[in-house]
Amino acid sequence: MSRHDGPDAASVELIRTLTERGLTIATAESLTGGLLAAALVDVPGASIAFNGGIVAYATPLKRTLLGVAEELLAERGAVDPDVARQMADRVRLVCAVDGRPADVGVATTGVAGPDPQDGRSPGTVFVGVAMGDHVEVTALELTGDRAAIRSATVHAAIGAVRARLAHDGRGT
Repeated sequence: MSRHDGPDAASVELIRTLTERGLTIATAESLTGGLLAAALVDVPGASIAFNGGIVAYATPLKRTLLGVAEELLAERGAVDPDVARQMADRVRLVCAVDGRPADVGVATTGVAGPDPQDGRSPGTVFVGVAMGDHVEVTALELTGDRAAIRSATVHAAIGAVRARLAHDGRGT
């Protein structure tokens, strides 16, 4: 995903759907390091739907900025589906605007490589999507170099949010 080529079609569609539905979104990113937020803000008019994001690349920041349970991080590490679940759920509150939490929280955590982390191999990724009282986590096993894994994670995260909106009957 090159930011120089303009916004990605899936990002455009996601921002359009969120805007039409009057919904907002917030991002919590680890391995993607802000690429997901960048993909969303590449879309003209994104400010209507995108509240903001947190890049919690260092594991301790997942606890201090996003409130991920310290015990969970200590027992399982940052590359875990429950970490993605908590990141997605809590970023909605962290990125509240005028006291209103974001309607959608999306989180990425995983290993871009080249070395394993927390006993997980490169390409192991978890994407969390939170809406209402429900959080869904998608586990991915990606291949390629760091850039390919990070880019594929951004595409998967956008796709997961779009699927969740479609499932809830709120979007396409």
